[in-house]
Amino acid sequence: MAPTAGRIYSTPGSLMFKSLREDIASIVERDPAARSFLEVLFCYPGLHALMFHRLAHLLWANEFKLLGRLVSQIGRILTGVEIHPGATIGKRLFIDHGMGVVIGETAVIGDDVTLYHGVTLGGTSLHKGKRHPTLEDGVIVGSGAQILGPHIVGHGARIGANAVVLSDVPKGVTMVGIPAKVAMRRLKKEEETAFHAYGLTSEHLPDPVARSTEALHRQVTAMMVRIEELEQRLGETDGGKDVASEPKPNEPKQRETRAAGHG
Repeated sequence: MAPTAGRIYSTPGSLMFKSLREDIASIVERDPAARSFLEVLFCYPGLHALMFHRLAHLLWANEFKLLGRLVSQIGRILTGVEIHPGATIGKRLFIDHGMGVVIGETAVIGDDVTLYHGVTLGGTSLHKGKRHPTLEDGVIVGSGAQILGPHIVGHGARIGANAVVLSDVPKGVTMVGIPAKVAMRRLKKEEETAFHAYGLTSEHLPDPVARSTEALHRQVTAMMVRIEELEQRLGETDGGKDVASEPKPNEPKQRETRAAGHG
């Protein structure tokens, strides 16, 4: 049956180039250092790693496992980014700088995710099932951060540099520290869609450990003030006398008994 006149049919090649154009456009949008499409195409190893992965993943999905691993290893040697061909990656992933990024076999990455250099999406178990993290749409993971285990990082969450995530991350929060803790709760609507380099929503991001220490210090100070107030009230009730120095009621009788015995 002849195709309908004027209708455009998508081919694998056209889809691949459309995806490539989207990837380059997203990089230009998120990286102020990117000056042109050509510069991104030839000079960004994160983009090259993504291109290698798409070929390796296609081979892996069609049961050419060894060939898929070989392609992924060639990409690793040339770009410094290691992505297992079994990993599932969505649209417009941006791997900035790239060197040292590791993405495991069962990792799942949504759309518009940003990863910086040194990020690991790793597994902590030896079974064959799901053992790597899932990153939902719009997640940003700062340099050196480690997300270990089959945990879910919620939509729009930010992981600070060098954080170690060992549990699920709620939607829209900012996590920092080892192990990672919530440093900032859900962002405003306009901030959730905005891009924040290295996952930092503010240059003055609070330290959760220091914040807990300060809260403990305030509680101890309040307790000391309360104890001083109670001691002062107790002193006023006793009329300012030293209770310990007052003679006990039975002391005179004991002295009289001793005197009679001597007589």
